[in-house]
Amino acid sequence: MRRALIVVAAALVFAGAAVAAVHRHVLGRSVEGRAIVAYELGSPAGALKVLVVGCVHGNEPGGIAIARRLLRLAPPAGVDLWVVPSLNPDGEAAHTRGNAHGVDLNRNFPLHWKSLHGLYDSGPHALSEPESRIAYHLMVRLHPAVSIWFHQHLGVVDLSGGNAALERRYAQLVGLPARRLTRYPGSIVTWENARFRRSTAFVVELPGGEPSATAVARYARAVVALTRG
Repeated sequence: MRRALIVVAAALVFAGAAVAAVHRHVLGRSVEGRAIVAYELGSPAGALKVLVVGCVHGNEPGGIAIARRLLRLAPPAGVDLWVVPSLNPDGEAAHTRGNAHGVDLNRNFPLHWKSLHGLYDSGPHALSEPESRIAYHLMVRLHPAVSIWFHQHLGVVDLSGGNAALERRYAQLVGLPARRLTRYPGSIVTWENARFRRSTAFVVELPGGEPSATAVARYARAVVALTRG
């Protein structure tokens, strides 16, 4: 992973009061050169590493607002929270599922990777895409205990292969059903749960459309609540 080119420490201010100290890290750049940014808040030396990614598929942007809402919340003591609003800024800009190469980043990870074409194009080989490599190296560096990946439009929390009690708790907090979805080759969370055996990575499939401000706040608060144990 390319080390962050820019690290900015700041206090976010909301309603006139300091809310949380945030460090901005530029992790790298997309195919078209857009910055992929992570925000770190909480306790950098904290033992509990948590990762939240708002957008993987560019035409499923509902989680971006949730990720940005998290920057206004203080995580519990001892939690090192990393928030990536968008892993796929090129797809987000073009309103496409894949990146600028047309590759589905959620089919581009090493575990059970296989060559796929069309809408679910998996790329020429695993981790062929800069966005995938950025996420891969971030996770290898952090070893997150919990990772939450937002998608759309199924309205369900996927029992993704980690701690099912944790996944069900998040589903209960946000008011979504929890069920096991199909496992696909090259899936990010499938790879992550296999690579980091004591971690829990799961997918939150938001309902379709732009989430309301109330929903955004609920999903963000649930992330913080989940980190409290």
